[in-house]
Amino acid sequence: MKNIIRNSAMLLSGMLLIFFTFACSNLFKSKNKMDIKKELFGKTADGKQVFLYTLTNIKGMTVKITNFGGIVTSIIVPDKKGDMGDVVLGFDSLAPYFINNPHFGAIIGRYGNRIAKAKFSIDGKEYHLVANDNQNTLHGGINGFDKHVWDVMEKKDTAGVGLQLTYVSKDGEEGFPGNLKTIVTYTLTNNNELKINYQAETDKPTVLNLTHHSYFNLACHGDILKHQIQINADRYVIVDTNLIPTGELPSVKGSKYDFTRMMEIGSRIDTGFHKGYDHCYVLNGKPGEMVEAATVYDPFSGRTLTVYTDQPGVQFYTGNFLDGSLQGKNEMVYDDHNGFCLETQHFPDSPNHPQFPSTLLRPGEKFHSQTIYKFGTK
Repeated sequence: MKNIIRNSAMLLSGMLLIFFTFACSNLFKSKNKMDIKKELFGKTADGKQVFLYTLTNIKGMTVKITNFGGIVTSIIVPDKKGDMGDVVLGFDSLAPYFINNPHFGAIIGRYGNRIAKAKFSIDGKEYHLVANDNQNTLHGGINGFDKHVWDVMEKKDTAGVGLQLTYVSKDGEEGFPGNLKTIVTYTLTNNNELKINYQAETDKPTVLNLTHHSYFNLACHGDILKHQIQINADRYVIVDTNLIPTGELPSVKGSKYDFTRMMEIGSRIDTGFHKGYDHCYVLNGKPGEMVEAATVYDPFSGRTLTVYTDQPGVQFYTGNFLDGSLQGKNEMVYDDHNGFCLETQHFPDSPNHPQFPSTLLRPGEKFHSQTIYKFGTK
């Protein structure tokens, strides 16, 4: 009888071991596979449905993107201990993105950054834009690309999981000429990269400067002044008190704008008029070739962010206009310097500075660009 009981116990133990091994194996696999989940996020004032898409890679990194403005609402990545955290600013629900959003996580267009006096000329014809930044146009105007619902197609292949977003900006929208078809493809890879591919075509000559506007905080809370940054740029774009370029592209050497080696963001930050950095850096490298634009490291969490792009510049912005009036995710209040942006792009006000790289797009031409945000730890 004892042998029977002992053998039965051993058999039961073995069966339980197999069961739990199988269950844990399936649980592990279910948490570590490429996946796309779609859910209703809300509706616009005119009744259009807005969806939230959750992208997951095999390492457990997740990115949440809504088809309203192509906004990245969340990026969850591990720290040096393996603990997961959300490293971008944003809101828990859709409604605040309609009225209080300082471009958190959005696709910016038709022209990212500023155009002076809300006007420019093409082939001798002057175009007048909607002014939304004093007398200037900022980030495409009042109803830029971040204020529209984009068409979505889910994508999943060996490269990763992603979304292809499409929006057609009508001729005359915000004052810009030409019907412009824009396709932005987000891809989350298994190397913890968020790749952004931009494509565009127009039926009239127009200007174009597309970018992405996530506010990053690698510590997930507090300010980013202890973050360390290196920017691959020997020159930067000088701006006046209205943040409009003067046309000069001086060397960063010996100035507070010099991040050619790793430096704390807050070590020389100007708390005067601009309250921090809001400057476009002239990236080193050949035009049109992918370069490492910037690297950021947070000593507290050990997280790193490396940005690659084929654009001529990157706008480094330290959240200077966040003033504590916004309550974001998890009831977090966003104060100045609670996030930083690295917006890969052409220089501000390029249409009015012929010496800058051109942002002109003509019929028959196909615009294409790529930016990569790669996350890691050290």
